Amino acid sequence: MKLKKIILKNFRNYENFEYDFSKNKTLIIGKNAQGKTNILEAIYYLCTLSSSRIKKDSELIKFNSDWAIINAEIEKSDTELELEVDFSLSKNKVLKVNALKKNKSKDFLRVLSSVNFSTSDLLLLRGDPQNRRKWLDMAIFQVYPLYFEKLQKFNKIRLQKANYLAMGAINKDMLDVFNQQLSIACANVIYLRAKYLKELERIAKTKHSSIAQKEELTIKYQTLSDNYSNIQELSEIIYKKINENLQDEIRRAQCLIGAHRDDIDFFINEIDAKKFASQGQQRTIVLALKLAELQIIKEKINETPLLLLDDVLAELDSIRQNYLLDTIDKDIQMIITSVDTLAFDDEFLKNVDIIKINQGKIIN
Repeated sequence: MKLKKIILKNFRNYENFEYDFSKNKTLIIGKNAQGKTNILEAIYYLCTLSSSRIKKDSELIKFNSDWAIINAEIEKSDTELELEVDFSLSKNKVLKVNALKKNKSKDFLRVLSSVNFSTSDLLLLRGDPQNRRKWLDMAIFQVYPLYFEKLQKFNKIRLQKANYLAMGAINKDMLDVFNQQLSIACANVIYLRAKYLKELERIAKTKHSSIAQKEELTIKYQTLSDNYSNIQELSEIIYKKINENLQDEIRRAQCLIGAHRDDIDFFINEIDAKKFASQGQQRTIVLALKLAELQIIKEKINETPLLLLDDVLAELDSIRQNYLLDTIDKDIQMIITSVDTLAFDDEFLKNVDIIKINQGKIIN
């Protein structure tokens, strides 16, 4: 899988941006707030139809504009494909593959796959549970496209139930309908999260031990139950837990039980890494997770995803930086942002395209 070309129109701080990727390694250089990260954000949006930097798609549209476009040419399985997302302030975004409109997100997702590794990811362990859930959900999207719809359905039912609870006048039969629907939708989300984390842990353990040989990484999914044999059984467990907390939910007018309250714990030699690991140990864990994400995508779709590195190399020490660069398969396309070339040795820079960005434009 290769990204051949990208075109941005009225996207973030880019009025018109066009670039042809001719090499497997591209380095985007520029001072802070010039638009380096915006290029990676556009690429990642084509993969996931989402961004960790925004709440609404309208935030992607350039100031004083009412529309924006991300367009890309990619090569996948020896086939040339064109992807496009059209944004508008007045109507819903339009998704196109080879100029044909796609009405469903699942027909667009997974055409292009990537792993994004940014400085904010290095704070994954110390951040809020919401950040870890979002990281997990975005990773799952890349290999299970239907997960996008399952998560949307769960969130829709949860919001409907929350609005109903907030009304005050509760009909127990109506609330039970919400609870039954929510239990099934919640079970679908938890089941896929648990399945993905199990695969991720298997690979991340090996990656982690290559850097920290005397430290064993384990991952624990903190959810409603891990004692089930199928989705139906899990949904029954969730339904029971909801009913056990029913009066409290009514009193507080909140959905207290569900996948929206899950978290992920990380342990080094059975010690809680979120509480007790050093900064270097936490960064090793995140590095192992990102490399595991890459491998899972490659295994599941039989294609090499893009690797997007956003100012992250300067934050890693030489051991972790060299491990990252040395273990990446040569066929993986890397697009890297940095304020300068100082973080890279001369050997690495020999076969790298370098783009210099200033105020949303390429400069010589």
